[in-house]
Amino acid sequence: MFYELLTLFTSSFVSATLFPGGSELLLIYYLKNNPADLWLYFSVVTLGNSLGALLTYFMGYYFYWGRKKAKSKHQKAWLFCQRYGVSALLLSWLPIVGDLLPLAAGWLKLPVSRSALLIVMGKALRYGVIVSSVLYLL
Repeated sequence: MFYELLTLFTSSFVSATLFPGGSELLLIYYLKNNPADLWLYFSVVTLGNSLGALLTYFMGYYFYWGRKKAKSKHQKAWLFCQRYGVSALLLSWLPIVGDLLPLAAGWLKLPVSRSALLIVMGKALRYGVIVSSVLYLL
């Protein structure tokens, strides 16, 4: 059980950074094999994914070296965060662009505590929908 949780945490953490990953399939696999531990799986995957997004946020917050280059390269995410502020981070669960939102929020120096709260809320909602769907199909 420990290695399952560690694998799920690692997969969800990496999936939330700028590296590709897919924690959803692993979560679905574990839920199908052991639905009794759904709260444990849900908590671990939400924590890992949220911490990965927060790492990305702090990369944007502290590393200024890529600021001008990244602004032009990922301008849509940067402009979206600039326009909607912290609220944009509710969408950090989205594929592809969702990984860029915490990075842009860090560049913009959006408030850390509110950013963290909205990141966790978005990630929990995403995994809650996945868990509910799997349970419905079982």
